[in-house]
Amino acid sequence: MISFLIALGVLIVGYMTYGLLMEKVFGADPARKTPAYELQDGVDYIPMPWWRLFLIQLLNIAGMGPIFGAIMGVVYGPSAFLWITFGTIFGGAVHDYFSGMMSIRSNGASLPDLIGQHLGKTIKWIMLVFMFCLLVQVGAVFVKGPAELLVSITPDYMGLNFFIILIFSYYMLATLLPIDKIIGKLYPYFAAALMFMVVGVLVALIWHWPAINEVYDGLGNLHPQKEKMPIFPMMFISIACGAVSGFHATQSPLVARCMKNERYGRRIFYGAMVVEGVIALVWAAAAIGFFQSVTGLQNYLGAHGNNAAIVVNTITHTWLGKFGAVLAMLGVIVAPITSGDTALRSCRLMVADTFHWDQKPIWTRLAISIPIFAIVIVLLNVDFKILWRYFAWSNQTLSVFTFWTITLYLWKAKKVYWIALIPALFMTMVCSSYILMAPEGFALSQSTALIGASVFTAGLLCIFFGYLSKSRNSAELIPEK
Repeated sequence: MISFLIALGVLIVGYMTYGLLMEKVFGADPARKTPAYELQDGVDYIPMPWWRLFLIQLLNIAGMGPIFGAIMGVVYGPSAFLWITFGTIFGGAVHDYFSGMMSIRSNGASLPDLIGQHLGKTIKWIMLVFMFCLLVQVGAVFVKGPAELLVSITPDYMGLNFFIILIFSYYMLATLLPIDKIIGKLYPYFAAALMFMVVGVLVALIWHWPAINEVYDGLGNLHPQKEKMPIFPMMFISIACGAVSGFHATQSPLVARCMKNERYGRRIFYGAMVVEGVIALVWAAAAIGFFQSVTGLQNYLGAHGNNAAIVVNTITHTWLGKFGAVLAMLGVIVAPITSGDTALRSCRLMVADTFHWDQKPIWTRLAISIPIFAIVIVLLNVDFKILWRYFAWSNQTLSVFTFWTITLYLWKAKKVYWIALIPALFMTMVCSSYILMAPEGFALSQSTALIGASVFTAGLLCIFFGYLSKSRNSAELIPEK
């Protein structure tokens, strides 16, 4: 428990120190008029209070990743605590803050437009297709996952199809209606369920004070298949939403279009990511604490088909009682639902921005949304485990492009760009080594994959510095508007 408590403390200190530094590097300007006022349209650009936007951002990004990902990630051992903590502070929160604030400075631009501004039009179109595929995957995954969890806590006559239809119908409304009509009104209640879940498990964890594997006991790989599943890069892909997640940057423009003042950026973007890191830490510690060790967790997962949902259900029922378990499970269910709805909304906005379609008329929203809904319905027939596997990799790959975009943005604005360059290089190494090593990739040996990833990452770094050298003192280096 010592490692867990220290990690919690470091996350809080990280928000107050490194988060403040990021705010200063960006240069948040409280006097600057935001897109919420300049482009107010009553649909997507609507000024909203910062606390409501914080809840929207938190619920947008906190899907099943920080819960299920943390449970599956801590199977590798206590090294998961370090990745969640430092990945959040120096990676995920930086990624989320700058992608959100860059969007504000670009009139609420979607991520493909931001990438296009700094990496070029070709990359923009590639990433548009890539992100479209990612977001519809999220929509499908976060229909099926919550529906299966709801089936486990409701009467038998309310089957899987009933909840799939119910959740998908809500997604359709949340995608089409003005952001303050559904999302803005329901999210505070959803947040209450999520907070009950996190606080309830945290209190139970401290009350029981179980012995867990500590960081100072060693950081070796404890995975039962350690030869096939090395910590690097596998753990860094397993724990995405609790540390670094490219999906978050697709959500930030939703909030950026509704912020009243730039001074709220650190609270909303950096702060929401830190809270998500806390959620991941709580579930990582609870998973090994409840089963008394990493080995105990591994054995339980192995006996139940490596289903993290069963772990969640077992822990909440035992530690929180039947009533508390139902409330806690609702929090677990709410998290993915509130990521799925905004994933599809982000998809609509991304397409609208690309083709410059005004979203004020309902017919233009329908014209974009109906094909999106149709694709999600098709994906619902694909095996969940296959969808999740490709989502995890594509999610982290998107973070690579976002970090490189932030790096170039900071360099062009004559700001400290290494705060984004270092995580950009790290995540490039993670994603490239994973695709070279993974069974769904090239299935190379670990040593060959690491060598290949190192060469690829070093090559990108050389290209980057070559670009800086060529563009220095040219029109590329322009002061921020």
